[in-house]
Amino acid sequence: MFEQSPHISQVQSFIDYLRFEKRYSQHTIVAYKDDLDQFFRYLSNNYPCDKLDEITHLYIRSWLAGLMKQGLTGKTVNRKISTLKAFFKYQLRTGLLQTTPMTTITAPKISKKLPVFVEQKHTETLFNHVAFPEGWNGYTERMILELLYATGMRLSELINIKENQVDVNRQNLKVLGKGNKERIIPLNASITGSIAGYMREKRIEHKTSDTIYLLVNSKGKKLYPKYVYLAVKKYLSLVTTVKKKSPHVLRHTFATHLTNQGADLNAVKELLGHSSLAATQIYTHNTIEKLKEVYKKAHPKA
Repeated sequence: MFEQSPHISQVQSFIDYLRFEKRYSQHTIVAYKDDLDQFFRYLSNNYPCDKLDEITHLYIRSWLAGLMKQGLTGKTVNRKISTLKAFFKYQLRTGLLQTTPMTTITAPKISKKLPVFVEQKHTETLFNHVAFPEGWNGYTERMILELLYATGMRLSELINIKENQVDVNRQNLKVLGKGNKERIIPLNASITGSIAGYMREKRIEHKTSDTIYLLVNSKGKKLYPKYVYLAVKKYLSLVTTVKKKSPHVLRHTFATHLTNQGADLNAVKELLGHSSLAATQIYTHNTIEKLKEVYKKAHPKA
């Protein structure tokens, strides 16, 4: 694997550890091997080291700087840093090293991409002016879009909603999120009425007195992810030019519209089912961008 490197056996031992003890996927193992292959080739060509403890943080920084000059993204460089950290940590564990050269290596900051969302005027066009086809498919497609936008649910949460999770009287919806974490999402009168009407029509359409899942296709079966994805893509394409047109974009839209209207960030966090506020805070950046836009248009000195 490393023809010019004296560290072949140590690398192979680490790879075996990942494969047999950590049970990593083949894809992940290949990524680790490629990173280590690249690193040790660089060492062989620039700083030949016969022993692991001869590898210093300066050599590693030099390699990382070269990668950045080549135009690699911060995310890619961070992955390679993670590979080296794991490799040297393993060498500490096996006793081949007493200290790791990674202690002073810091990962480059990655600029977070702002979530893609649909502007409010376009969601208003979607629900007030777009004509959904008659028949069960059109009815279900509108229900999908209304629910995603009104609740900020994930795709997996949407297709798994059961009728007994909807409380029409109290106007709320119980959602089972990641890690089986349960949360309650309030519903407005309009969406509550739509859900109640959908459940009534479902019994007429499918001649059943009881259906487990809230949303079903024209055959009365539970929806599958691609069905939802294609429906969202089809209707968002009619009202917006954003590149991404997926159920998750409607989740971002839900959160962004709430924060733009001054919603408390902790409340948005609970509605989305985020485990920490850090995951929710990115929506404040969208709000700030909107404020900047308003400022530039309105302020005389802007």
